[in-house]
Amino acid sequence: MIKNKHFSTLVLSAVVSIAILATPSYAGKKEEKALKKATKLCKQTYPANVEGCAPAFSRSHGNCLGCHNIQGGTQPGNVAPPLVAMKARFPNRAVLRAQIWDATVKNPNSLMPPMGKHKILTEKQVDSVTDFIHSL
Repeated sequence: MIKNKHFSTLVLSAVVSIAILATPSYAGKKEEKALKKATKLCKQTYPANVEGCAPAFSRSHGNCLGCHNIQGGTQPGNVAPPLVAMKARFPNRAVLRAQIWDATVKNPNSLMPPMGKHKILTEKQVDSVTDFIHSL
């Protein structure tokens, strides 16, 4: 049993968020609207990498900003490491992609959702987000 109330609340909110995003009622128009909003922000901040930035910033897709601080992102999270100097931290792009695909492989207790394994992002989106994050 987890005794740390803050940790328990964090885990529960992450599970609920994933469950809500996976609900069919959130498909379609809401995802499209979230992606358009993220695309607009990314065009201003990362015009050379909108394709990777948009799903990373979108609340209905990667939602990296929910936990990570990324320069130019709105309302960044602070429960995961800031995404800076990523080429220095992950010289091998394949290792970063594997982390995004399923962070629980390296750390079974990771709070990061397995973006690829659970089909939160498509294969193409995982590749685009990996390229974007690796460029930070």
